[in-house]
Amino acid sequence: MKVTEHIKNAKGKTLFSFEIIPPLKGRSIQELYDNIDPLMEFNPPFIDVTTSREEYVYIERDGLLDKKLTRMRPGTVGICASIQHKYKVDTVPHLLCGGFTKEETEYVLVDCQYLGIENVMALRGDAMKGEQYFSPTKGGHCYASDLVKQIYALNCGSYLHDRVEMVNKANFCIGVAGYPEKHLEAPSLTTDLKRLKEKVDAGADYVVTQMFFDNQRYFEFVEAAREMGINVPIIPGIKPIAVKRHLQLLPQVFKIDLPQDLIDAVDDCSNNAAVRQVGIEWAIQQSKELKEAGVPVLHYYSMGKSDNVEAIAKGVF
Repeated sequence: MKVTEHIKNAKGKTLFSFEIIPPLKGRSIQELYDNIDPLMEFNPPFIDVTTSREEYVYIERDGLLDKKLTRMRPGTVGICASIQHKYKVDTVPHLLCGGFTKEETEYVLVDCQYLGIENVMALRGDAMKGEQYFSPTKGGHCYASDLVKQIYALNCGSYLHDRVEMVNKANFCIGVAGYPEKHLEAPSLTTDLKRLKEKVDAGADYVVTQMFFDNQRYFEFVEAAREMGINVPIIPGIKPIAVKRHLQLLPQVFKIDLPQDLIDAVDDCSNNAAVRQVGIEWAIQQSKELKEAGVPVLHYYSMGKSDNVEAIAKGVF
């Protein structure tokens, strides 16, 4: 079932969902199951599975370093299929511009269609590890709006190059990212909202926001989006702070602001166990306010660990 259909069928009830990261190569999928299992009692209608782009590794051969491209966390579509089979829940694989050609994207979409995966998240993706700025892959898309256009075209029966008689057209529900505090590369929030409008006009069906820690930022973002004519569901993304270094890391990586009350509470913690509890309590407070406001879904960035998300869900749902 499509994400938008789940929201419609909920009839105003706030749903619970979360995002997971594929395990590193050589690790067992059971580790993933062990983190998903405790969250299933909260009846997530869908689970997002991230995709990692390629990165360079250096292999020593005969005393020389050989530079090779690799993916440390492959298997997004396979994990989505496995989750759907095991838990009977819909999955949302993430599709990236970075690291994929248009042809590779089409092949992934065809695989998703064969597997009965009805939802995809279209993202530009980050710059390669070690590079400051994003650069498009040769033969790939520059912008998420272009990726949305390709997915929407496939929904309309149009492949990239082949003339194919369509007996069973794709019908993907397309999610995109939104940034309550603007994308780190955008010159202004208004400009960033214009880019979001382009993605929706290209065929996106819903928006999931980047993490934020001040709900007012989300409410103002939704209001501004509506004024610009963006009328699809806007799902808030929540990430609980878990370690002290998040105070420096999250603003640096995501260019977001942290409320001073949260900073002070984390600073007062003597260890990361205490920080984790502060993060849980802050996220519960955030979630309750958002739920009271009638958001369609509360979407949690679990980062592969479920204990804090489980504690939050128990306090909210």
